Amino acid sequence: MSFRVTQSMMNTQMLRNITNNLGRMNNMQNQLSTGMRINKPSDDPVGITFALRYRSELDSNDQYIDNVSSAISMLEYTDTTIGQAGDVMQRAKELLVQGSNGTLEQTNLDAIKTEISQLYNQMVGIGNTQFNGKYIFNGENTVEQPYPTMTLEESADPLATPPMLKAYHVTSDTGTVKYELSSGMSMAINITGNEVFGEPISSEGDTGSDNIFQLLRRAYDTLSTGDKEGVSDLIGQVDTRMNTMLTKRAEVGAKMNRVELIQNRLNDIDINLQTVKSKTEDADMAKVITNMKNEENVYQASLSVGAQIIRPSLVDFLR
Repeated sequence: MSFRVTQSMMNTQMLRNITNNLGRMNNMQNQLSTGMRINKPSDDPVGITFALRYRSELDSNDQYIDNVSSAISMLEYTDTTIGQAGDVMQRAKELLVQGSNGTLEQTNLDAIKTEISQLYNQMVGIGNTQFNGKYIFNGENTVEQPYPTMTLEESADPLATPPMLKAYHVTSDTGTVKYELSSGMSMAINITGNEVFGEPISSEGDTGSDNIFQLLRRAYDTLSTGDKEGVSDLIGQVDTRMNTMLTKRAEVGAKMNRVELIQNRLNDIDINLQTVKSKTEDADMAKVITNMKNEENVYQASLSVGAQIIRPSLVDFLR
């Protein structure tokens, strides 16, 4: 049984084929202009789910990389600041060794005392160091200054409410500032003031404390009274506090090394995710260009054939 093929049927089929050819060519043009193999979900329903997943993982990884960068900056700044505090203590030790010399007169001791006072003020400034507007030695309470700036020469007002305290009386916040550096892993990147400068004293008469501010205050007082033996006794306590500071600085360095390893790992993950994402949704430009030329040739051929089909009419047969 045969079917009758009419001119209308041929025209309709021809137009459908030309439209399909034009659609495929348009798809190639989109890939060529965007560089993407997947421009809409219908291009590859399965591939688009993987592409979206890779994009989400890349966004998360980028945030971890930003966190790591912030953590490294914080640790580097903390390391530098502790180093500055160590320099102050080293100078204080040199002055104490000089002040324990039995041949010095009180005028010489007063000159040393004056410099000790300035070192105390400098140490208070280091204790109140800020990074990006946040106090680095006050734990989680980064918006409040941890140490009062009252100098050794100033006396506390007994009638003040609350009482005016000096740096060796206060306790810095002991909370930890944690950064999430990868999925399910966070690290405390801060060092508290108590760890670096020592625990606060309960009274000014606490002679056993190695609190930095208390040591400098005692050095100031003993130099004022000419107590060279007392000055000599302070040297050992200064050494103990300096060793503690070196330990804390080494802890900061260890954390920095670990964070740098995490940073390298995150960078590797970023490269891997970018690679698989590119394989999933990026177009193979050489292949697209080749297919584009093929589709153009097919389209041109379909137009040429269509012209041959449409042209014959009843008049042509009557000639």
